[in-house]
Formats: sequence, C-alpha cells, structure tokens
Amino acid sequence: MVNSTYGDLAKYYDLIYSWKNYKNESKMIKQVILKYKKSDGNSFLDVACGTGKHLENMRSKFSCTGIDLNEEMLNIARKKFPDIRFIKGNMINFEINERYDIITCLFSSIGYVKTYKNLRITLENFSKHLKTGGVVLIEPWFTKAAYKVGAPHLTVYQDKNTKIARVSVSKAKGGVSIMEMHYLIAERDKEVKHFVSVEELGMFETQKTLKIMKDSGFKARFLKIKSFDRRKGLFVGVKVG
Repeated sequence: MVNSTYGDLAKYYDLIYSWKNYKNESKMIKQVILKYKKSDGNSFLDVACGTGKHLENMRSKFSCTGIDLNEEMLNIARKKFPDIRFIKGNMINFEINERYDIITCLFSSIGYVKTYKNLRITLENFSKHLKTGGVVLIEPWFTKAAYKVGAPHLTVYQDKNTKIARVSVSKAKGGVSIMEMHYLIAERDKEVKHFVSVEELGMFETQKTLKIMKDSGFKARFLKIKSFDRRKGLFVGVKVG
C-alpha cells in the first residue's frame, strides 16, 4: 500500500473520470458566460484545471490558460494540448501578470481551500485577476447538509488494459469533509497496486459564499442548472467597479 496524492494517480485521472461529460458541461458553461459576461475580450483562465479536459472544449472559442498545483497533471495536459498555456500555481495565492475575461474553478476544486479564511483570500485573488465586467464561475463542493457522513462508496473504472476499484467511507471533521480513497489498480502484465489518497475539502454554505463573493468585488448569484449536480449548482460572479 502506498499513501498517495494525485501525483501518483495522475496517469489514471482521465480513466477515473471518464464518466464525466465534459462536453455537455462546457456547453452549459459557455451559455452562462454568454449570458453574464460584460467585458469584451475572450481570455479564459481555468483554475485547478487538472489534465485540461474542460479547456479541451473551450479552446476553439476562447484564448485559454490553465493553472494547477499538481505538476504531474500539468505535464499530461501539456502533452495533450500543446496549444494551451499551462502554469503551476496555488489557487489561493497565484500571481499572473494578466487580467482575464473569464475565470472558472470547476469540479468542486474550490473545496480544497478548506477554510472560509482561505476562501476569502482565494476569491479576492480571482477578483484581482479578472477584468471589470469579467465573470467567474465556481462549482462548489457539498454543503454540510448535503454531505452524508458514514456513507460507503464503491466505484469501478476500466478500459481494456486497466481496472480500477475505488472504495471510501465519508467522514468529516468540523467544516471539512474527509474521504480516504483506497484504489486497487490492476494493469495488464503488472502487479496489482494499492494507493491511498486522503481528500479533504471545505464544506461552504451557499449564502456565506455569496457574501464573501460580494465582499470580494462581485455581483454574485447561485444557479441550479441541469449540467451540474443540483446539490451543488454553480456560483456566478460578475466583477464590478
């Protein structure tokens, strides 16, 4: 057994999330951008971009940049999409000498900041990197009420050469969800591997998040839209002033 991070699991990431319909999600994201964005440009920053799957569907319409903390994920993204700029950075405190028309933070990645203090710093950083009239889209993690402590989970992912089983039991401490993910990975002609990845994400309440967005310079709202889990929805903020 190996205690792991997504660095070790990066090569399996796209298989693990092969169920996710990035194309439909990206279509909805484009519709939300078209409806709410007030700035004139098309510069697009995807924060916590992972292996670049959302940007794959955005690059034909927008001038795209991706940022992520995981170097292994970024290396995969760079190989797949050499026409997109990818930068290593932490969403809380990254600094890019540019201002964007669109910033996205999807797939509940905002939860990794864990605390409301970090959430505020992160949203202020997003605001700093956004043009006036630009739009930020944030897909949240679960609220406390929606997160089910003690629930067991089993998921299987596979292609012709790889079989992956992921098992976990939902836990929480205070306002942070804790998921100890056990991965059994069987690959053709190799020994079975056992990885453990502990994922800790902050559970932020909707109204408090909207208040922090407002304080950070956004006219903000929460949308329940079909392309995203209705328990989570999507925060949309337009930078004012």
